[in-house]
Amino acid sequence: MGKLAAKAGHGALFGVLTVALGGFAGAFAWAFFFLMNLGIDLLWVKAPAALEAQGLPAVVYPLAFCLAGGAIIGLFQKRCGAYPEDMNTVMAQVKATGRYEYRHLGASFTGALLPLLFGGSIGPEAGLTGVIAGLATWVGDKMRFMRSQVRELSQVGVAAVVSATFSAPLFGLAAPLAGYADESAGAAPSTIEVPRATKLVAYLLAIAGALGAMVGLGSLFGQGGGLPHFSTIAIGALELAWGIPLALLGAAAGWLFHGSGRIVRGLASRLGDRPVAKAVAAGAFLGAAGVVLPFTMFAGEAQTEQLAATWTTFSAAALMATGFLKVIVTQVCLGLGWRGGHFFPIIFAGIAIGYGAAALTGVDPVFALCATTAGLTGCVMRQPLMTALLLFLVFPVKAVFVLLAAAAIGALIPVPKGWLER
Repeated sequence: MGKLAAKAGHGALFGVLTVALGGFAGAFAWAFFFLMNLGIDLLWVKAPAALEAQGLPAVVYPLAFCLAGGAIIGLFQKRCGAYPEDMNTVMAQVKATGRYEYRHLGASFTGALLPLLFGGSIGPEAGLTGVIAGLATWVGDKMRFMRSQVRELSQVGVAAVVSATFSAPLFGLAAPLAGYADESAGAAPSTIEVPRATKLVAYLLAIAGALGAMVGLGSLFGQGGGLPHFSTIAIGALELAWGIPLALLGAAAGWLFHGSGRIVRGLASRLGDRPVAKAVAAGAFLGAAGVVLPFTMFAGEAQTEQLAATWTTFSAAALMATGFLKVIVTQVCLGLGWRGGHFFPIIFAGIAIGYGAAALTGVDPVFALCATTAGLTGCVMRQPLMTALLLFLVFPVKAVFVLLAAAAIGALIPVPKGWLER
């Protein structure tokens, strides 16, 4: 009887700990987004306005600032190493070993934040996932009675922070169970292990804690980050007629993403172990692209809101050029040392292309966004189901068949194996 009571008490304590860990993961993600947005406002709104008042043309600012950012990022990596690791690497390590090294959490946090502050076309998910996975491992190590459950703590921590970062709980649940978020780097897919009921409850508690913290802090202090959500979609005969062409249009951008990545990795190999030179080169390309098409910069959260409000003022050609150039800019950033994730920028790229397609064809804009974004993301991720689960953060659940069909079309587009290998 005593053993049963002790086991029940231990299980209850573990449940409380997973909720607390989830809440901390959500609060950490919110704080990261809040700090990022605060820095971007200071560096990209207030500072340019002050410099312009002193006579510096505003058009010069992106190139000059991105070059400076490249130098700072390169020097940081030269001193501290290549941090953060990408999200797939973190999740694969947690699934394989049940742990994630926590000695470099400060470097992971700083390495994730710097490129975002300097306008990098990358997402924040890599740094957030690594920090929370490391902290969960640390908690398990320090609390001796939990050492047998370090694996569970690390995995539920990853599920919580992925759910909070993307506001997509189903994606946050599925990705850690699979041990990877996508196959964009050519990783062989692994099976999703269905957890025991008690472990599934722990995942759900952690995810609930993370999303609760994000919503609570957002309502108290303002939204920390994340992409906006489109709640309505119209599907008629015109939309159905254009569904496959629009998915193929998005998939073409996904194909370009892989092809440009192969070229950038070849360039990085030629530059060798010269992190400053590589990061400065990325900054030059990013800044030049930002001068011509400003929406090619940044992760895409705030830019999606701005584009949704103003897309009718742009030409279809400008919108599509923005989307296609953004996938190249993202690969340049990632391949030359501006470390981070690719999910947020490729979603934005698909949205930009979708608005351009809507302007050309007259189809419902949200339908066009669904088809092009799912086609692009499906081609990049190579996993239609995971693509649909991820894109629920942006699009309504009633668009599920459009998302799945377009993602499947994108995933079926053949990509040379050499383009996927890292």
